[in-house]
Amino acid sequence: MKQDIIIIGGGPAGLCFAKDVCDANLNVLLIEKQSKKTLADPPYDGREIALTHLSQSILNNLGIWELIPDERISLIKTAKVLNGKSSYALSFNYQETSADNLGFMVSNNLIKKASYESVEDADNIKIMDNTQVTKIGSDQEQAWVEIEGGERLNASLIVSADSRFSTTRSMVGIPTSIFDFGRTCIVCTMQVELPHNDTAYECFHFDRTLAVLPMNNNQVSIVITLKSEECNGVLSMTDEDFSKDIEYRIEGRFGAMKLTSKLFPYPLVASHAKTFYANRYALIGDAAVGMHPVTAHGFNLGLRSAHALSEEIKTALHTGYAFSSQATLERYNRRHRRVSLPLYHGTNALVRLYTKETRTAKIMRRSLLRLGNRIGPAKRLIMDQLTELNAK
Repeated sequence: MKQDIIIIGGGPAGLCFAKDVCDANLNVLLIEKQSKKTLADPPYDGREIALTHLSQSILNNLGIWELIPDERISLIKTAKVLNGKSSYALSFNYQETSADNLGFMVSNNLIKKASYESVEDADNIKIMDNTQVTKIGSDQEQAWVEIEGGERLNASLIVSADSRFSTTRSMVGIPTSIFDFGRTCIVCTMQVELPHNDTAYECFHFDRTLAVLPMNNNQVSIVITLKSEECNGVLSMTDEDFSKDIEYRIEGRFGAMKLTSKLFPYPLVASHAKTFYANRYALIGDAAVGMHPVTAHGFNLGLRSAHALSEEIKTALHTGYAFSSQATLERYNRRHRRVSLPLYHGTNALVRLYTKETRTAKIMRRSLLRLGNRIGPAKRLIMDQLTELNAK
């Protein structure tokens, strides 16, 4: 049977997109390499996701938010950015907004689990697990994918959501800008002695970056970015030595700290596709844009792309146009590029500035923090990007 839409990739972006379009009376097939058992109960991967208000609203409207246990949702009420050993901080407080928090913290595996639960019983969504796509093609009449074993599956539209290293994007021939930072991100959780007061810290030290993000039960999520050649040295540390090192780098702000998870390393590679569509084909999630985690926009941007594509498809159906037409996909492409390009290039520029150790870079870093605090419009712009309270 021909499907209306085939989605490649069962991560949060693919699953959320499937949920978003399921009320449009379209038949959807989602193809995923992992098993349904893993999708239903994904293992903890160390990643705690900082969700913006826009992302929370999208997940809430999709019925996914209610599937995440309340006690597993943490709040960020204050955020501080520190530079080097200076005590001066660029600070953000929820009281400067119209909301009672700056954002939300939720484990990545819980978002995956809730997203899967929201679609597993949908009548018009079929999930084909343990399946690898080997070929993709299209013509003016339809698109198709070929899976291992040679079976060909037809659809009006194919949507790839299979990571920033998307193999299907390459099959279609969409060129992509890839930037390898030569750094690795190490994530974990820790118990802290002193109250964190729902405060997130981003500490730009000269040899590495350390983020400490608040979680419930006086735990914190730790995100370290460092040169990849230094990664094994950190991973080989004892739990006690690692904890002492983090205590030192955060200058004892949380008192004694104790590791409560294993350390999870992730190489840092950013990517941005030159276009987010081709004939009867679209990219969403990390397959469209893979972000550096320093500004915490990766998941939020991916969710936003899935929602934007779904909205353009529904608009086309409502107005009587083909949902898989070039005009529909062009509108999605323009819409998401307007959001993603400034964030992508701005984040990469910020990372380059805050990883340089030249005297000029250090002066610029100090100046930017002070300007961010003192210039009202600049601070409001940063706050809007941080919270996405006013995003549409």
